[in-house]
Order: sequence, then C-alpha cells, then structure tokens
Amino acid sequence: MPLSRLNQEQYLAATSKSAQNLIIASAGTGKTSTIVGRIAYLLGSGVKPSEILLLTFTNKAAAEMVQRVAEYFGKEIASKIDAGTFHAVSYRWLKKDDKKVVLKQQRELKTLFRSVYEKRSFGHLGAEISPYGGNYLYDMYSLYQNTELNAYFEEWVKSKFPEHELFAMIYADIVDEFEELKKEYGFVNFNDLLLNFRRLCATKELGYKEVLVDEYQDTNALQGTLIDAMNPPSLFCVGDYDQSIYAFNGADISIIGSFSKKYPNATVHTLTKNYRSTVPILSLASKVIEYNERIYPKKLEVTRVQHAEPPKLLAYDELFDQYHDIAHKISKTLTVRDEIAVIFRNNSSADGIEVALRELGINCRRKGGTSFFDAREVKAVLDFYTLLVNESDMMAFIHLFEFAKGVGSAMAKEIYIALKRLGHGSIFYGLYAPDVSITNPFEKRKLNHQLGLFDDFLELGSVAKFAKCNFEEKFMKNPILKHPKLTKESATFLHDFYLLFRDLKGVKQPRTIVKKIADSAIYTYIAEQLSSKRALLKDGTVDERQKAESLVRIKRKMILLEELSVPYNEHERFLNAMILGSSDLTQGEGVNLLSVHASKGLEYKEVYIVDLMDGRFPNRKLMQRGGSLDEERRLFYVAVTRAKDILYLSYAKFDKIKKMNFLPSQFLYEAGLVPKDESYRAMVLKDGADEDE
Repeated sequence: MPLSRLNQEQYLAATSKSAQNLIIASAGTGKTSTIVGRIAYLLGSGVKPSEILLLTFTNKAAAEMVQRVAEYFGKEIASKIDAGTFHAVSYRWLKKDDKKVVLKQQRELKTLFRSVYEKRSFGHLGAEISPYGGNYLYDMYSLYQNTELNAYFEEWVKSKFPEHELFAMIYADIVDEFEELKKEYGFVNFNDLLLNFRRLCATKELGYKEVLVDEYQDTNALQGTLIDAMNPPSLFCVGDYDQSIYAFNGADISIIGSFSKKYPNATVHTLTKNYRSTVPILSLASKVIEYNERIYPKKLEVTRVQHAEPPKLLAYDELFDQYHDIAHKISKTLTVRDEIAVIFRNNSSADGIEVALRELGINCRRKGGTSFFDAREVKAVLDFYTLLVNESDMMAFIHLFEFAKGVGSAMAKEIYIALKRLGHGSIFYGLYAPDVSITNPFEKRKLNHQLGLFDDFLELGSVAKFAKCNFEEKFMKNPILKHPKLTKESATFLHDFYLLFRDLKGVKQPRTIVKKIADSAIYTYIAEQLSSKRALLKDGTVDERQKAESLVRIKRKMILLEELSVPYNEHERFLNAMILGSSDLTQGEGVNLLSVHASKGLEYKEVYIVDLMDGRFPNRKLMQRGGSLDEERRLFYVAVTRAKDILYLSYAKFDKIKKMNFLPSQFLYEAGLVPKDESYRAMVLKDGADEDE
C-alpha cells in the first residue's frame, strides 16, 4: 500500500488528523508519494473518492497521481477522484451548470480584445507618453484579474501606473466592451473559469470532504480566494517557498508564508529527506538559497551516500565559445541524451545552444518552442475547419481574415457581424444567400470623444471598383462588398473564402477536408504570406531561397496533418483531437533545452546551467520591472535541483557581437565557486541600495 512505502515524515503528514495541513516539500523529497499516501489514507478512512478534490499545477501531474492511486485501488475508484488544475476543475463544474460555456485560448481572446482596442484613438488626449498597446493591455488586465480582489480596473491602473491615469478611463471602457462581447458569444477565458467557479462555490455545496493542493507556493490571489470559497472541511496543501518562481504570473509567495496565521490550528509538516540529488549538488543549492529569508525553518538531508562528482564551473572567454564547448561536451558524454538538460534563464541563451547542438548533428527538443500545432499555418487550417463545424466561432473567422492585406481584427469582426446580419444569424447564408434588402449591414459606430471612440466609417463604398476582379456574378451582388475599407486584395481574399466553403459543402471525410483547404487559393495566399514574412531580410527584401524552403516546410506540415486525419470519420472528433489533444502528439527526443520555468518538477542525470553572468542570471532587467533578487535566487535553486548526478554551471566573460564584458553571476559567488572580490561587494551594495529605494 502507498502508506507502507513512506518514510516517517511523509507518513506523519499523510495520516495527519488536523483539519488544515501544510507540507513543506523541498525539491526531491517525495511530495508526490506523500500526496498519493494521503489519498490512500482518506480512502481507507471511509472518504468516498468523489469527495476528494486534487488541485495540481498541470493536468499531467494530476493524471500521474491518479494513476498511482489506481495501482492500489483500481481504475474504477481512482477515476472518481476529482483531479486536475484549478482551471480544468472549474471548467468541469461550469459545464455541468451551463452547457453553453465556450472556452477560448488566450491567443483567441487577445485577438478579440485587439478588435475592440483598435477602434479607439488616444491622440486627442495630447499625452506626453504613448498608451499601452492592445496585447500589453490584455496581459495587464489578466494580471489584474489574478491579483486584485477589490479595486475596479480603472482605479487599479491609476494606483499601479499613475503615469497612465489619463488613459485609465479608455482602458476601462475597452475592458467593459470586451467583457460584453465575451458574454454575447458565450466565450470564457482561463481567468473567467476561476471567477465564475468562485461565484458558483458561494451558492452550491460541492460535497468535497478534503481538498489537496499541489505546488501551493505558486497559487495566486484569485486561486487563493477560490480555495476560501470552497471552504472544505479539510485542507492539505503541499509546496516549497524556495520554489516559488511564478511571481510574473501573479503567484503570491505570501499565501504559503501566511498559512499558519490564516489557520492558527494548522499543522506544518516538513519533508527533509532528499532522494534526487547527490550531496555536493544539494549542498550548493542550499548554500545559495539560504541567502533568502527563511519563511519556515528546514534543513535537507541527502539519502544518496555513494561517491559523487562535485558541480563543475565552466568559464569561457567568449559567449559563443561557451555554447560550442557545451555542445562538444554533450557529444562526448556517456549519459543518454534524454537524460541531459540544458537550462537557461533567457531565450537568447537557448538559441546559441540549439545552433551549436544542431551543427554537431545532436537532436534536441526545446520546451516552450513552437510546436507543430502552434504553427500559424496549421492553426489556419484548423480555423477553416472550425468554421465548417461551428460557423458561430467568430474568433476563427477573425484569425483567418487578419491574413488579408489591410484587414485588422476590428475590420474582420465588422465583416463577420455584417455577414451574420445579412444571413439572419448565419454567416454562410450571409455569404451565399444574403438578404439584399439590407443595403447597409454594417454596425453603426458608437461615438464618445472622451472614451476615444470616433466615427471613421463615413459612407458605403462602391462595388464598381471590383469590376475587373473576375468575381462570380452572384458574389458581386453581395452588400458586404460595400465596406468602404475593402480593397481589391482583401475582397479577393473574401471571394476565395467564398469559393473554398462552397467546395467544402457536403464533404464528410476529415482527410478530404484538410486536403481541399491546403490546395485552395486562399490557403496558397496564406502560405505565401507566411513564407515571405519568414524570409524577410533587414533591408526589407525577401530572401527567395529562404522563402522556398519555408513553403516546402509548410507543405510537409500539410501532408502530416492529412496523415493525422486518416483515422477520423467525424468532423468534431478530429477537431477535438487536433485542438484539445495536440500536446500529446508533439513529443520530441534528444537533449532537453529548458527555461528554468519549464524545468520545474523535472529531473535529469546531467544538467548544464548556462549564461550565469550578472545581468543575465540574475536577470537585472526583469528585476527592475517588478521582479526581485529573491525570486531570481529561487529560480537558480530550482535549476540546480533538477540535477541528479552531474551538474555544470557555465558563464562567459565577453560577448564579441555586442562588445560587452560580463561579471560572474552573484549566485556563483554565493555558491563559493568564485572568490568574493570587489565586484561581488559592489553587487551586494547595489542590491541593498535598490531595495532601499
């Protein structure tokens, strides 16, 4: 049984009778075994599996824990445990309550947000600074939702960014219109899931006897209030304050830090036995992290007592010498490639390593890079397919029409709404059988000078300008062509859209659909546009060889997508597999290139941490934008504790391209790998001064 495999500390935590428990589980101390043991204890105590909620940082982690429970109690019992991320669990509950909920990815809703933003003008305010762009404002609003529990968005902007007070009312109005649009189309994003589920918790009895929270140190204010709203009889939170590295995403370390104050009768358990790393590796990690303030006291004990290699410091005269030598070392090592990780703080570091490995013919996979399903050419095909299955998906339409020259997200939305009006609720009726009695299908612009809304939709355009475009006669009669900003090129894009969907009508096989889309004139245009953009040189010209290579890669992706569609006979099942299950189909092989954040929760026999120069790691720029040295130090701790047996830490002294000298990272000094000299003392003095400011 799971409990019999636990050490004394893990067992005491797993069998605790306290109503609230916090388990401080440092890297490699067996937190997963403890959580599985806790679930086993609950089941053995008569708690029904459906009365247990397990909240994890990833759905993969939830699945692995449930699988381990199934090994002892059987799949039937384990499958009844409610397990998943905060968002996945919220989505399941909301779906039960309202079948019409349509979850949209950030990429899609950011496009919708931009369509609202692009209608605004800030120029009339005469401000000395520029307003935030649409994408940045969306991200800022997302941060607001995750961290602010009381103030309205306009107030929050004024208090956090006083220099933007002049724009705050327009920002807030954009957000209000965006929320209205989401409500109209039934769209929800990840933040909405938590907000709506929190409201549901206030009115509904969920029936959980215990809620278990993994990676508790990474919860944000919104997730914290969601746990409060659930108000479970028993709470079991597992985390490590030294691994709290998601402050940029709203994670609040004070949540784990104040657990004992919030729950005065809670029991705090500490797991001290490390089963992953060797003594020298763990000693180095501990030596550095102890420079951070200790929230809960802990001292790790290493269980692996065999002879171990000490971590090695690699110092290079030049930046790219570092990348090439590390690639050379990897080519000579006896460690299996899948068991090697190169961990970096900045993406530019990964680029250098990836090139160096490729030159030696060494396979590598980069976590966080663009996967097959994230490629814009693949997403475009799936957007066409989505509209075929669900013409109400305005976001798919907008994404596609952003490819049309001169058509932004705002104009794409106008065309979509106009087609829907012409078709009395159906864009395809609006395209193929429009109500021509509606002479002006375009929505009237709202006017509000104060909120940056102006009427730039002066009058309907003339269809005569498209006379030489060789459009079908029936298409030429469509009132949609009267949009004043529609050019010959964008009208041709719309006509090609018209031809494609007429060709797709009645086709039942997913493979045939994919092939017809890939062979269509409209998709050929999209592929050309993407390839030209990817082959664009700094002087504005297109490298024809690069463009040809890009077109070949796009063609290969289409062949692969066709192959993936072969097993399917139903449109919806194929789309679900491609959109929802795509992450399972993008497994690579070879050396692992990982950002520190992507490495969290993973472990490797041999680890290289690169570019350990002051300014890069710790990343001083991010520290100035709201980060902290403590957070950077936690990132270093996470990176080091991914290593089981072999650890290399590397830095370079000079970058010949930028003609820039580097000092070793502050963490190398703190680890005792570099003697503390005047440079180190200057760093410490500067950090102290920054904290005082």
